[in-house]
Amino acid sequence: MSTPDLKNLKGLKEADRKLIEEAESWLGPDPSEMGAVKNLFWGNMREELYFPYPAQDAREQAECDQLIARLDEYLRNEHPAVAIDQDQEIPRWVIDKLFSMGVLGMTIPKEYGGLGMGITAYNRVLERLGSYCGSTAVLVSAHQSIGCKAVMLFGNEEQKKQWLPHLAKDWLSAFCLSEPNVGCDAGGQETTCEKTPDGEYYILNGEKKWATSGAISGLFTVMAKQKITDPKTGKTSERVTALVCTPDMEGIDIFQKNRSKCGIRGTWQARIRFTNCRVPKSHLLGQEGKGLNIALSCLNYGRCTLSAGMLGGARRARDQATKWATTRFQFSRPLADFELVRKRIAHMAALDYAMDAVLYMTTGMLDRHDKDIQVETAACKVFVSEMGWRVVNDAIQIMGGESYMTENEVERIFRDSRINLIVEGANEVMQAYVLFAYGGKQLAEYMIGIRDAMGVQPDNSAIANLMGSIKGVFNFKLLGRAIPLALEVFLGIRGKLPQINKLSPELRPIGERLCRLIREHSYQFKQISKKLDVKIMDRQCMQARIADIAMWLHAWACTLSKLDMDMRAHAGNDKDTEWLRDKAAAIHFFDLAELSIHECFRAIYENADESMSAAADAALKHSDTLPNKLFAIPERSQNAKGTGRVPGQAGIKQFPGDKHATESAASR
Repeated sequence: MSTPDLKNLKGLKEADRKLIEEAESWLGPDPSEMGAVKNLFWGNMREELYFPYPAQDAREQAECDQLIARLDEYLRNEHPAVAIDQDQEIPRWVIDKLFSMGVLGMTIPKEYGGLGMGITAYNRVLERLGSYCGSTAVLVSAHQSIGCKAVMLFGNEEQKKQWLPHLAKDWLSAFCLSEPNVGCDAGGQETTCEKTPDGEYYILNGEKKWATSGAISGLFTVMAKQKITDPKTGKTSERVTALVCTPDMEGIDIFQKNRSKCGIRGTWQARIRFTNCRVPKSHLLGQEGKGLNIALSCLNYGRCTLSAGMLGGARRARDQATKWATTRFQFSRPLADFELVRKRIAHMAALDYAMDAVLYMTTGMLDRHDKDIQVETAACKVFVSEMGWRVVNDAIQIMGGESYMTENEVERIFRDSRINLIVEGANEVMQAYVLFAYGGKQLAEYMIGIRDAMGVQPDNSAIANLMGSIKGVFNFKLLGRAIPLALEVFLGIRGKLPQINKLSPELRPIGERLCRLIREHSYQFKQISKKLDVKIMDRQCMQARIADIAMWLHAWACTLSKLDMDMRAHAGNDKDTEWLRDKAAAIHFFDLAELSIHECFRAIYENADESMSAAADAALKHSDTLPNKLFAIPERSQNAKGTGRVPGQAGIKQFPGDKHATESAASR
């Protein structure tokens, strides 16, 4: 039985067909071995990917512990977290300090001047930074996870020798992917590069936006569209190519160093214009046309470090709010006596333990070089950013008005946390196109393949489908695959229950609950795929429900594995209050996860999607009657460019590029 192509589904809209085509070019071919989350869609539990919980190399863990101890000393006594937020700038002496400690070069191999540490160690450091200063955590993450990571992963030996020593010791780096018209749609690059006739240079033209640290970096990785001709077919197509630029190149204009913003205020996001910039061919990273593969590979790491910073901030907020609840009295009682406050305390503890479990399971997968990891890193990003935001929100509510005061730090964590649900792939995009579409793609294609091979089509008559299926009856190999699927899809008979065999006896009932939910998830995915068929491509709310179930199941499996490891490590220890808190928190998380999963199952069949669609239509029609001039409009809007109000800049700190600052001063 040949594997069908989702792009050839009958009734598929052209826009959806193009979207699938672009997504496939971004993500590359399906791996030969499916990762942990994809197996959940099939109703499988790949136990060896979850159990035992990943452990750091003992020597690297000891080195990382020492680095964190030195970092803690600095963060407690010297780091100007409040000033960074208030002044909207990370001083150069802070950056130099982080370089001298090895923090900004910790993943760069030792032969190039770095510390040569793994992904787990790196994320532990990011978590610690995030607990003190979200801005600094983002600066470090942008430099190592996506900035210089491209050179580390795809640079040739000459490029590594030329650039990595600087990136380990004194240069920051920037990743130039986003543009005025390019956010989550990474394949929609408008910046272009064209080879010179002699093949010695690429001529780069376009504009980049949101380049973190771009104004203070010594190196940029720039993504640009290039016309590439296939030598075999002679067909020319536009593909994304990755080029390395340095700020001293002619034709590069950093015309805006930063914009004032709500959170992570100390970080700077540059706007960079490239005008006939000549980039030497030796600055090509990887192969021509492979830029999106490079970008997505780097984002796998960036999604983890974003999560690490979020985890650090959420932990700080949890601890502060819990202490507040025990020392703040109302109605002659501490807040911690009230059940609704206790609910938030337990919620924070449960989500914190699960976030930790998901993050370091994912970094462990990266450290051991698992083959199929994109869905897992996306799940990590979505889960930790969403749950971290919930934890911080709980902390704000427990502390009340005091949480809004600058000196209590929780308000800064609150502001710094919100961006995590947007950057490195907005959570809605991760739900629809990675967790749902990429996670369930191979199962969907398998189901379509069996349907087509059996001669059954949704718009055929019953007689035509019967005649078609009779032909398939004599193909015993096909029949062996079709019968179990038909039993599930048409008769509601669930498949085989997956098993977890490596659990501590005390945790086996929790593992059995997880396995039953995994089987049900696969069943519901098959049912809704049959019911909606090609229409599911337009039903993103439905996609999000399926994606959320997969995310909760994955988080459950990660948390169960971590709890199993911790229970073995603390066997017989009933006096360690931190361990007892964590154990109770994990047990509570399983209950919370199960409730959320059942809510998603129910919402597949009982939801407000129809009235939601009608209400959205009505709201959009009314919006069309309001004059654009009253509202902010996207600067490169395809249907309303130049018609919106120009936001006022009075009282807002400005960060023009050096040349433009001089021009502005001269004009005054």
